[in-house]
Amino acid sequence: MTQPERPTPARRAVLGAAGAAVLGGSTVLAGGTAQAVQSAVTPTRGQEGDQGQDRGQGQGHGKGRGYRTLPYPTVIAHRGASGYRPEHTLGSYQLALDMGAHVVEQDLVPTKDGHLVCRHENDITGTTDVADHPEFASRKTTKTVDGVALAGWFTEDFTLAELKTLRATERIPAIRQKNTLYNGRWTVPTFEEVLRWAEDEGRRRGREVWLHVETKHPTYFRSIGLGLEERLAKLLRRYGRHRADSPVFLQSFEPGSIQRLARLVDSPRVVLFDAAATRPWDFVVAGDPRTVADLVTPKGLREIASYAQGIGPTMDLILPRDASGRLGTETSLVRDAHKAGLILHPYTMRNENNFLPAEYRRGTDPAAYGDAFGLLRRYFDTGIDGIFSDNADTALLAAADYAAAHHR
Repeated sequence: MTQPERPTPARRAVLGAAGAAVLGGSTVLAGGTAQAVQSAVTPTRGQEGDQGQDRGQGQGHGKGRGYRTLPYPTVIAHRGASGYRPEHTLGSYQLALDMGAHVVEQDLVPTKDGHLVCRHENDITGTTDVADHPEFASRKTTKTVDGVALAGWFTEDFTLAELKTLRATERIPAIRQKNTLYNGRWTVPTFEEVLRWAEDEGRRRGREVWLHVETKHPTYFRSIGLGLEERLAKLLRRYGRHRADSPVFLQSFEPGSIQRLARLVDSPRVVLFDAAATRPWDFVVAGDPRTVADLVTPKGLREIASYAQGIGPTMDLILPRDASGRLGTETSLVRDAHKAGLILHPYTMRNENNFLPAEYRRGTDPAAYGDAFGLLRRYFDTGIDGIFSDNADTALLAAADYAAAHHR
């Protein structure tokens, strides 16, 4: 049971107008809320001279002025506006963009016939209505993906045409009951559909639309003949997002996938990190004994900087939590990464108590909002360049507050 939410007037303005936009109304927010938030957040450090210019205006077809011109702190809409809509849908992406998100994220997995589609996982049991389709009952199976046994339905067992008969649903309905209102409203988008959407929105808005694109389980998919990187690179070249100044980040938890992409395109690249004791799956397969803890050392970061422009660590690698669930002592990762010339886009900021450190929770309802602004302020104090957030509107307001307080 979810405690009734008490949105602030600013949040009501953002969500009300943006929600109307996604449902077919105007995509200009009431009172210019998103524009006001955007203008309050200055470009990345060292780019102050770019203020007042419309980033990428008139560039067209995927061209941009490079990731160093993004606002600081950068707000990346995690799977779109996934705090308010079922994740990885065009509705979620559109709402995030209408809120003013600087970058919108996609995770990519393949279909049986080789199309790249946007899902956080190839297991679509919890993010589509596939279980309600008797014609696909026989497709339910158990697979081992990256060493984990999973029972369900998987994108690689469906053609694109079959997948398009399914509808997207909310992934965590126990926490986000309100999002279930939108179950069935959207299909699973292909990445090419997202690229076309970004081009159309960029032309309409007069500025490039930034994407943050992850290859999911690339070693696994290559092992079954559905390699991701070449398919992704082909689409990036087709839509002009293969250049060093293109408005796109390419990301993966497998360093080998990023190295492969570096040989195919010049788009900016980010290596993602899970917990310190974990090993990237391509390392496991190759017999490389190094863990994430080895990769986040100064030596490991210098190596990553030879083929990537940034890292995307879990925030726990920057601000670990202690046994009581409270934030502990900050590590040197931000300083070490910046010294190696890498930007940091850590993950993931969510507003609900369920996901927050103990001292930022408010009340006992896991679905109620905690002190998200206080936590974001603490995160920005570490010097990170941006953050993935399920609630772009909240993160944008916090980023604007932070930029104003620090005269950036």
